[in-house]
Amino acid sequence: MDGSRDISKYAQHSRPRPDHLPRPVYVRMSDLPAGYSIGAHSHDWHQLIFAIEGTMTVTTAAGIWVVPPQRAVWVPPGVEHAVAHATFTRARHIYIDKNAPVDLPDRCTVLEVSPLLRELIRAATEIPIEYDEAGSDGRLIRVLLDQLKPPRNDNLHLPAPKDVRLARICEQLQANPSDNRTLDEWSRDCGASSRTLARLFQRETGMPFRDWRQKLRLLYALEKLAHHRPVTEVALDLGYENTSAFIAMFRKATGKTPGGYYR
Repeated sequence: MDGSRDISKYAQHSRPRPDHLPRPVYVRMSDLPAGYSIGAHSHDWHQLIFAIEGTMTVTTAAGIWVVPPQRAVWVPPGVEHAVAHATFTRARHIYIDKNAPVDLPDRCTVLEVSPLLRELIRAATEIPIEYDEAGSDGRLIRVLLDQLKPPRNDNLHLPAPKDVRLARICEQLQANPSDNRTLDEWSRDCGASSRTLARLFQRETGMPFRDWRQKLRLLYALEKLAHHRPVTEVALDLGYENTSAFIAMFRKATGKTPGGYYR
C-alpha cells in the first residue's frame, strides 16, 4: 500500500498508478516536485523508474540506491521500497508483468539507460494502455524488454547491515556523513571491540567500514551536486579537509569530476 506526503498534490501524472496490468507492460509519466516521497510499498510486478531529470533515492531493507538523471532503478515484485525525490524529477515508470522475459536480478539495482532504451521508453509512453500485443506496439515493447541489461557494477548501492550495533553506527553516519570517528572510537559506544565491528562490517555489507563510509559520502555528494551545490561546500560538508581529496575520491569512484558528473 502506498503512502505519500501532502506535497503529492503538486505531482502530475499522465496515467493513474495501476491496480493491475492490462498488458504485460504499462507506462506512465510523472512530474514530481522536490521533496516528494512515497512511503514503503511493494508491487506484484517489476518496476523500472527512469529519471529523465532529477535525482531519486530508493530505500529497501537491503540498503539505499541513489538514482541520478538518465539512470533507472529496477525494483522486482514483492520488494518493499520507499522513494524520495530530492529535486524536481521527471520520471517514467515502466511496470512489467512478473512473468515477462527480462534478464535482470531479483534485487534492486541501478541501470544505465542507453540512447536506444531512452528512445524506446519515450515511444512507449505514446502507445495505448491496451496496446495490440501482436502489432507494431507489441513489437516495440518486446524490443524495450530486450534492451534491459544487468549493470556492469552496482556503484550507486549502499548496503544496509542487519546487526543492531552496525545499524546504529550507519544511522548516525547517514545523519552526519562528515563524522570521522574510527571503529576504535565507535566501539566505545557499541559494546563491541573494533575488531568485531570490522569483521561484522565486512560480512554484512561486503566491504570494509572505511569503504562503506566513503560510498555513503559519494551518494551524499551525488544528491547535493544534483542541487547544484558548490563542490567546495559539498567537500567540507563531508568532512574533507580540502577539495582536492574529495575530487580524487569522486573521480576514482565515478570516472568523472564532481563538476562534470551531471553534464
